[in-house]
Amino acid sequence: MSFGTIDAVNVLLVRLRTDTGLEGLGEAVTLGGPTWSEETVETAQLVTNRYLLPLVIGKSPLSLAGILEEMHRRVKGHYFAKAALECALFDLLGKAHNLPLYALLGGKCRERVPLSWSLATGDIEAEIAEAQRLMARGQWIFKLKTGVEAPEHDVERVAALRTALGERADLRIDANQGWDVPTAIRTLRRMEPYRITFAEQPVPRWDIEGLAAVSRSVSIPVMADESVCTPQEALRVATRSAARLFSLKLTKSGGFLASKKIAGIAEAAGISCYVGCMIETSVGTAAYLHFALSTPQVTYGCELFGPLLLQDDIVQNPVRYDNGYIEALEGPGLGVQLDEGKVQRYRRSQ
Repeated sequence: MSFGTIDAVNVLLVRLRTDTGLEGLGEAVTLGGPTWSEETVETAQLVTNRYLLPLVIGKSPLSLAGILEEMHRRVKGHYFAKAALECALFDLLGKAHNLPLYALLGGKCRERVPLSWSLATGDIEAEIAEAQRLMARGQWIFKLKTGVEAPEHDVERVAALRTALGERADLRIDANQGWDVPTAIRTLRRMEPYRITFAEQPVPRWDIEGLAAVSRSVSIPVMADESVCTPQEALRVATRSAARLFSLKLTKSGGFLASKKIAGIAEAAGISCYVGCMIETSVGTAAYLHFALSTPQVTYGCELFGPLLLQDDIVQNPVRYDNGYIEALEGPGLGVQLDEGKVQRYRRSQ
């Protein structure tokens, strides 16, 4: 990642059970603690147990909209915790009606989603070798994590990869808020000859005017990620023409319904979308996948590679990848079943 190296992922797993024996699953992952945002899995666990679950226990999943409205009224922020709980409610609904979750979100508009792979070592030769190895298996979309080393080195990486991989590769970059406005403009202009599909979050999340300045000053389309977590932020970015693409993440926005609202704002503003990730297991990845399958505005693919990076998973039937795509899941709800042995093996109480 642009903000550091991560060697372990902590997961909040939410399990809701009905009086009829159904179980709904949800998941929240925060990369490296309070690094990507203010939340951690520890705070999400506390907020879920102490403040959110009392608003759900005893209610019917069929009252989902009312439950969520009460959650947002009584608990401010804490979107990762809310997203995990909302996902578990949706999973219950899908299982109760024997429908895949995408059917509850409007139905499929695609059968699979193109997968982007992140290159983040900063070692040019190693990244070329990694990309070439993956291209031999059908992968063609690559996103370079930038904004940590000198901008000149990031430009060298982009140039070297374009030369080595040729025109078949779709190259993107993500600075994870790593540049100021002058550096972003200068660096992206130097990258323009290498046909970059988009530049994600080049400046700090709070600097919407700076994001707009970068977007006006370069030909590479700018994507907003950290700057767009809520529908209100999406509207602000859209009205200022600060980005031409949005990166959508269920957990940063509080779940499916809020993310659908953001996608609707994007559609109204002529902004295309992409689905990011926080390196989830197959539980969280399945949730993101159902969202991507059912959201027409997601035209730039996804980076739902969490299960491919993790050394192990916690489900019996992990999500499936093929030839540069992640494939649809067709079972009821999320379409994945927990491996109880794995859950117990990796469980920690705090």
